[in-house]
Amino acid sequence: MATSGSKCRACKAPAVIDLPRHNANFCADHFLQLCRRQVDKAIDDYDMFDRSDRLLVAVSGGKDSLAIWDLLVEAGYQADGFYVGLGIGDYSDESRAYVERFAASRSLHLVTVDLRDDYGYDVPTAARAAKRKPCSACGLSKRHLFDRAAREGGYDVVVTGHNLDDEAAVLLGNVLRWDIEYLARQLPVLPAANGFPKKAKPLVRLTERETAAWCLLRGIDYLVEECPMSSGNRHLHHKNTLNAIEQASPSSKSAFYLNFIDKMAPLLASQSAAASGDVHDCEQCGSPTTTELCAFCRLVDTASAHEPVPVELVLGRRGRR
Repeated sequence: MATSGSKCRACKAPAVIDLPRHNANFCADHFLQLCRRQVDKAIDDYDMFDRSDRLLVAVSGGKDSLAIWDLLVEAGYQADGFYVGLGIGDYSDESRAYVERFAASRSLHLVTVDLRDDYGYDVPTAARAAKRKPCSACGLSKRHLFDRAAREGGYDVVVTGHNLDDEAAVLLGNVLRWDIEYLARQLPVLPAANGFPKKAKPLVRLTERETAAWCLLRGIDYLVEECPMSSGNRHLHHKNTLNAIEQASPSSKSAFYLNFIDKMAPLLASQSAAASGDVHDCEQCGSPTTTELCAFCRLVDTASAHEPVPVELVLGRRGRR
């Protein structure tokens, strides 16, 4: 937040937050205006969606997903929420409670799916059964279910709460590995193609500190704790690296990410298998895939046949490595 005595750049009222990357301080009203403008700019610049589109917002109970759902509803968009119960012990129970309270307090429509109840597995079990990292099993499951819910519910766009910090950290990781397939698809918006719904990330011009401030000023209660299974994730190390660079040179993070989108991403647009149209229907569920059986169905087949694994067992094993 802002230092004592600092003034809002726009109106000279007492500031509530300092934003070094903008070289400015803002009062509550003008900070909220800044957030709205940044989201509007992302939506307009990347042609994410318009008022006639039905939006399905992936919500987790954290600050980013609840902030973007709030921003979109406040702006008059048709936005419903979609929550996936991942079966990660108390963490999942708490995250669902935050989402449900937020939706109920604003009379919003929330669609829910539970991995254990609906597909016979959870993330800890999938990680053990498929010998995947928990974040890999989680991400695969959520992406498939977001796409499926959008197709079956008649939604035009899947909206996620990825912020500038998230996207810059993922970009750094992909650059360190020169992972062309992932770099080619790391865009603020992916058009609908080959059976996949359109996907959009309207928070790419806001940092996680800014979305947290939005929630605080808007009275949004959110889950603060990180997922217990994300400990040791390289994504967090990349975030810390970029934060250190940002502290020494404010606005470096946004320059890194936004310049990639403007200057490099167009050169990589044809490099992904999905972009080339090399997809067909999964033999088991009918979802688009580049293989005979999609990765989600393979995961379901493996994990649902495995004895349930308590989250504490997975966490304990990871801690001993």
